[in-house]
Amino acid sequence: MIIPLHPAFVRATVASDGRLLSADAPLLALQEEAGGSLGTALVIPQLAAIARLTQRLGVPVSRPVAAAAERGDIDMWVRAKPDDGGVSLSIVDWQERPIPVAPIELIDREADIATMAEGWAWQVDTQLRFQMAMDNGGAQGALPRDPPVPGSRFSAYFDLRPDADGDMAMLRGFAQRRAFRDQDAVLVSDPARLFRLSAIPLFDLAGQLMGYRGTALPLERAVVPPPAQDAVALYPSAFGKRLDRSLRQPLGRIIANADTISAQMEGPLRPDYAGYAKDIASAGRHLMALVDDLADLQAIDRPDFAVIAEEVDLADLGRRAAGLLTVKALDRRITILPPPEDEGLLATGEFRRVLQILVNLIGNAVRYAPEDTQVRIVTESTPGEARISVIDQGPGVAVADRERIFEKFERLGRDDAGGSGLGLYISRRLARAMQGDIRIGGTPGEGARFHPCHSPGAD
Repeated sequence: MIIPLHPAFVRATVASDGRLLSADAPLLALQEEAGGSLGTALVIPQLAAIARLTQRLGVPVSRPVAAAAERGDIDMWVRAKPDDGGVSLSIVDWQERPIPVAPIELIDREADIATMAEGWAWQVDTQLRFQMAMDNGGAQGALPRDPPVPGSRFSAYFDLRPDADGDMAMLRGFAQRRAFRDQDAVLVSDPARLFRLSAIPLFDLAGQLMGYRGTALPLERAVVPPPAQDAVALYPSAFGKRLDRSLRQPLGRIIANADTISAQMEGPLRPDYAGYAKDIASAGRHLMALVDDLADLQAIDRPDFAVIAEEVDLADLGRRAAGLLTVKALDRRITILPPPEDEGLLATGEFRRVLQILVNLIGNAVRYAPEDTQVRIVTESTPGEARISVIDQGPGVAVADRERIFEKFERLGRDDAGGSGLGLYISRRLARAMQGDIRIGGTPGEGARFHPCHSPGAD
């Protein structure tokens, strides 16, 4: 759950040399927690990177940021613009997400429970390859007739099963480097044989994770879905939760750490090392986007999927989406022209879903339009309908392909790694869930015009 704890706007100014000149109380507290103070260099890596980028490009930059504090993670929307040689920061939607951290005694207790669990013993390294399997003695600890061979892959021997909430204790334990217990698994070679796994992490003297040592307790045959069935389809309501625990959280940490390294906040690095970190962060964001697409796909295809009906300003959302993609567009020498600041167009829909649609459409235009061109975001209304259009100067979409492009995994023959082929399918489903639609206009050869529009409740 996200809990807003601070005012809607938090402001700060950064000098041309990177010093924090002024800051509202929440940001100043975060600066001091990171080891800085007012008048010293801005030491919050994500904000410092945005300030440097804004100053280098000389244009406003708007994007979401996640920062880590001792009390939890902080989500914020940052708007940065050049100001008298420095940078002015406006932070909106400052929200804190407390991270529940188990006390030391609870962690020790979990490790003790995992260690004392019955069953035969096994050990794996950090690559999830078996290092040993041994008999603990007794009927409950007897090795199976076909024990794992040292050097073999864990996934080639055990097939993990989610619990009733769709969670996998072992994956969560590995992501948090903590003990886990009560992870059900079946043998890949014989799905009728069920085991319950428990294990503790192993660390070297330097504190580096070396692997896990655990036990496998044979259980009576339980009702386990046959391998041919899709486990995701059996637990649709828990799919997003499983993705969050197993993929989003670890990927988020990887991206944040790679960004910190790339920004060289701890001191200068060799250029190639900083470049490696930037590549890691970029790859992480690509994977995160694919994970989000899969989660959205699972959600919108459920029969009970619904959106929130609230008043939204399409022009404001167009400006927000443009701000998110300004830097990406500049890399390709493409100019995004958002609606004017004094323009507004009210409609009914879900704020974050409309923003998601626009980011996808503008992102596609930036990715596929020729360099040195423009992408325009235009709002207009007719009786009963509000419309916001994304217009590029690319080759356009052939009339015969204007419905096919909205199908799942359809990429019209493109072989680049830029997307999953799900973005337009998801966007149209979201638009229709809000009683609107997405249409494609424009003359082939003269650019594409995507028209997300909405009728009910439009002003």
